[in-house]
Amino acid sequence: MPIEIVCKIKFAEEDAKPKEKEAGDEQSLLGAAQGAAAPRDLATFASTSTLHGLGRACGPHAHGLRRTLWALALLTSLVAFLYQAVGLARGYLTRPHLVAMGPAAPAPVAGFPAVTLCNINRFRHSALSDADIFHLANLTGLPPKDRDGHRAAGLRYPEPDMVDILNRTGHQLADMLKSCNFSGRHCSASNFSVVYTRYGKCYTFNADPQSSLPSRAGGMGSGLEIMLDIQQEEYLPIWRETNETSFEAGIRVQIHSQEEPPYIHQLGFGVSPGFQTFVSCQEQRLTYLPQPWGNCRAESELGEPELQGYSAYSVSACRLRCEKEAVLQRCHCRMVHMPGNETICPPNIYIECADHTLDSLSGGSEGPCFCPTPCNLTRYGKEISMVRIPNRGSARYLARKYNRNETYIRENFLVLDVFFEALTSEAMEQRAAYGLSALLGDLGGQMGLFIGASILTLLEILDYIYEAREQELGVSWDRLKRVWRRPKTPLRTSTGGISTLGLQELKEQSPCPSRGCAEGGGASSLLPNHHHPHGPPGGLFEDFAC
Repeated sequence: MPIEIVCKIKFAEEDAKPKEKEAGDEQSLLGAAQGAAAPRDLATFASTSTLHGLGRACGPHAHGLRRTLWALALLTSLVAFLYQAVGLARGYLTRPHLVAMGPAAPAPVAGFPAVTLCNINRFRHSALSDADIFHLANLTGLPPKDRDGHRAAGLRYPEPDMVDILNRTGHQLADMLKSCNFSGRHCSASNFSVVYTRYGKCYTFNADPQSSLPSRAGGMGSGLEIMLDIQQEEYLPIWRETNETSFEAGIRVQIHSQEEPPYIHQLGFGVSPGFQTFVSCQEQRLTYLPQPWGNCRAESELGEPELQGYSAYSVSACRLRCEKEAVLQRCHCRMVHMPGNETICPPNIYIECADHTLDSLSGGSEGPCFCPTPCNLTRYGKEISMVRIPNRGSARYLARKYNRNETYIRENFLVLDVFFEALTSEAMEQRAAYGLSALLGDLGGQMGLFIGASILTLLEILDYIYEAREQELGVSWDRLKRVWRRPKTPLRTSTGGISTLGLQELKEQSPCPSRGCAEGGGASSLLPNHHHPHGPPGGLFEDFAC
C-alpha cells in the first residue's frame, strides 16, 4: 500500500518584512553615506570664500593654465605672508621698549631731598682712649700702648661696644657746623639726624619722610647752605696702612630720597675744604617696565615691608641686606650700619668682615645678590661747580670770628650749597615700543596685502573644516549604531510539527531555478490534488505534497 507524505510549508508575510526592512536600511545607509560625504565640496567653498584667489584657483570654472597660475600666485602670497608674520611675531616677542623724557607739570613747591654728609675721617684722634686704640688696631693701624706710652703684649681691656666707640670718637656735627641756612631760615644741628654708614657716624638733613621740608623756589639761596669745619687736626695719623686708611680730607655727600637709606661709600661725592661747592639738583621721576619688557621690581600689593628693617624697597636697601647676609654667614654678626637685631661685630674682626661685603655684590644678576631697580624711582640729577674760599679779605674775618688762623680756615673750612635748579621735575618713562594692538594691526595689514584675508576669512576656513569633519564623524557614528541595533531574523522556526522556511531559502534549495523544471522529472513528485491553498485567503501559506 503506497504511503503519501504531506509536508506543509508556510510562507508568512511577517517572514518577509525583516528582509525588506534590512534591505531598506542598507539602501538608506548607503544613500546617507553618499549624500553626507561631501555636503559642500572644495570647489563650492572656494567660489563662496572671501579669501582672494582661492575661487580662481580651486573654483568650479577654473581649468588649465589659468588655474595653475592662480594657484601659484596664491601659494606665493601665502608664503610671503607667513614670512612677514613670523618676523612680526619675533619682533613682538623681543619685547622692545623706548624711553620717553619730558618735563613734569610744574608745582608751586617741591619736596626737598635728604642730604647725608660724613667726615672722611671716622675717629677723632683726641677722643680715642687706650682701650679704643687697642680694640681698633686692625681698623686704624695704630699700635696699642700702655699708660707709659709703650707697647704691651699682654694688655687686657673689657669687651668693646662698637656703637659707643663710634658715638664717642666720631666727629660731632655741633663742632663741625659753623653756619646753616635753609630757604633763608636759620637751621642747626638739631635739624640733622644721626645715621651710621661705612664712614661711621654721619648726619642726614631732612631725613623724615613724614615731615619733608618743601622748597618754594629754585636757584641759590632757596636750598640748604652750610659751612663746615672738617677738623683736620683730629685726623688719625697713619702708622700702618690698612684697607680703611684714608688719605683724603673733606666730607662725603649723598643726595637721595627719604625712603632710600644712604649708601654713601658707593654713591656719594666728595667736597673738599677750601672751596664753596654748588650742587644744582633736578628731581627725576623714573618709571620702568616690569617683565617681560624689563626687570624692574613692582611694589608689594600687600603693603608689607619688602626688606627687613626698611619701610620701602630700594636698591641701596637691597645691597645693604646682601652685605648683611654675607657678613652673618662669614662672621655671625653684623656691622653697625646694617639693620637688624643681630650681634654687632667686634672691632678686631671689623675689617675682615667688611671685606666680605664686596663679595656679596659680585656676580651680576646671576650672583648671590641681585637687586632689581624698582619700577617707580625718584632720583636727583646733579651739576657740581666750586669756587675757592676764603678770599684774602674774608680769611682775616673768619679767623677772628672763629678764633683760628687764616691757614686753618683755608685747610678746614668748606661751604656746601644744595638747591633746586627749578621746581620742575623731569619725567623719564619706559614704554612698550611694540604692543599687542600694533602686532594685530601689522598682521592684518600683511594679510590684506598678500592674501586679502581677515579674521572672518579664517573663521570661514575653520567652519568648513569643522563641518566636513562633523559630517564624516556623523556618518561613521550612524553606521556603527545601525550595525549594532540591526535585528537578526531566524531562518527556520519549528512550530507544531510544521516546518517553516523562508522564501529566499526555499528558492535557494529548489532544484529548479526556472519554470522549465515543471515539465521535468522533478515536478512529477508533486501531487496535483494538493496545489490548492489552505488557510486564510490572500496567499498567506500554501501546502505542497512531497
